[in-house]
Amino acid sequence: MPVADEEVPVLIVGGGPVGLTARALLERWGVRALLVEKRTELSPFPRSRLVNVRSMEVFRQLGLAGTVAANAFAPAYGRIRFRDTLRGEDFATEAMVGVAAPVPESPVTGVLTSQDRLEPTLLAAARAPVRFGTELVELTEEADGEGVVAVLVDRATDVRTRVRARYVLAADGANSTVRQHLAIGTAGPGRLGDFTTVVFDADLGHWGALQPAGVYFTPLGSFGPVHPEGGWFWFGPTPEGAGDADWAALVTRALGPDDGVRPEVLRVQHWAMNAFVADRFRNGRILLAGDAAHAIPPIGGLGMNTGVADVHNLCWKLAGVLRGWAGPELLATYATEREPVAHRTLRQAVANAELLLGVLARRRDQLRSDDAAAGRFELPWAERYFAQLGLVLGVTYRSAAVLTDGAAPEASGAGSASAAGDGGTDGGTDYVPRAEPGHRMPHLWLAPGRSTLDALGAWFTLFTPDPARWVPAADGAPWPLRIEALPAQWAGRAGLGPGGALLVRPDGHIGARWPAYPPGDAPLHAALTALTSRTAVTAGPAVRPPESP
Repeated sequence: MPVADEEVPVLIVGGGPVGLTARALLERWGVRALLVEKRTELSPFPRSRLVNVRSMEVFRQLGLAGTVAANAFAPAYGRIRFRDTLRGEDFATEAMVGVAAPVPESPVTGVLTSQDRLEPTLLAAARAPVRFGTELVELTEEADGEGVVAVLVDRATDVRTRVRARYVLAADGANSTVRQHLAIGTAGPGRLGDFTTVVFDADLGHWGALQPAGVYFTPLGSFGPVHPEGGWFWFGPTPEGAGDADWAALVTRALGPDDGVRPEVLRVQHWAMNAFVADRFRNGRILLAGDAAHAIPPIGGLGMNTGVADVHNLCWKLAGVLRGWAGPELLATYATEREPVAHRTLRQAVANAELLLGVLARRRDQLRSDDAAAGRFELPWAERYFAQLGLVLGVTYRSAAVLTDGAAPEASGAGSASAAGDGGTDGGTDYVPRAEPGHRMPHLWLAPGRSTLDALGAWFTLFTPDPARWVPAADGAPWPLRIEALPAQWAGRAGLGPGGALLVRPDGHIGARWPAYPPGDAPLHAALTALTSRTAVTAGPAVRPPESP
């Protein structure tokens, strides 16, 4: 076995929002991690901008939602506008559902922010070491299958370090070095085109405040405000001869009729819009997440949020295996549960892009036919673009980590998976809360300001209208577990009788449901044994989870 310079339970490769979220989750769940990032600093570009309600629920669990919201735009910016030029009139507009206004299905509201504002908040959320300017150059799984050895290079000093990890979590982007090392292929449309983002300053603040939006789509490229206090970006297809392009002139032309405003170009970034899903999310002890596992086109704001959901699903499972209350087979459910979500999300994002391009093409045709003044332009998606709660909140898991109602643990359908949102074939637009195994635990107010989702954390949560009856069933459990009283009116809505219960996993998805108190010996132990792939359960003191932030 190669000698390592240091050892760590989890090595995280990639310091974007997904890797940083994984670092914070693992620390909260009691797992040491080391994060390495080949960039020398956090992203200076806006990049991912939409934090949807599900990601905000994760950040609320980490105690970060207030900070994220404080650095974000006001809800009025949760809107898209379509214009001929930035300073023209709207020919169409649409609100972002769950961002422009609260939705009753969640205790939080999504926000529009910039990645360069989100990442510092995530970085400060944990104490685990982060090494910038450090690149992974070799990755080898040990012959005995007990760990992975990574060779890291500090690009400033050229010093090499060997790190042995029990597991590697690769969140290193669409051009993932880890995925390439493992020769994991991808499926999907692939590279959709080359694009350029120009960050600039211009005196547009008053104008933008009167007509707020997160994105303004025009036939000459798209615009958006960078930060609440100022700054703008333009992005569009990379023009020919980009190396000699006059970016200030290009932005000026897209702004509209000249009124003396001159943009000051601050930064220019060229990037590729990719659309694919990795052929597999796991290779032994190495797991892919975020863009390393699936590159989602940005239209609709689904990419980063899907990655946050990936690590929310994965990190509690890693914690269980590393802390001894789950079997290693539990990790197989990560791919079973998340791969279908990635494929469906990719289809939705590609459909979003096609709808957007269709709107702009129809507008160009309208302008050429002198029909620009014919009235308000009718959007083709009938208020469904950005109305994606079924895809965001309605994800349903089917795996060995979910027990169907009334099923014995060993008959729980370990070989199947489903990630269809409640919207069915409507593209994930509709969401109907369901207190059923595999679904996200519905948001219900337990007390003023305290949601059912606030009772979740680095533990399993048993919701029941009769906690006293279930306490003996939890005695001696080796799993982190808390019992939460569910008011009778909510119990009825969840389909629970007086002795019934919902067992919710640390990622907020319901793992098991008992409409009534189940017969037999130790039903809770049996369910948790099955959910966590433990082959044997020994009585002992419960693992005490960290306190909520």
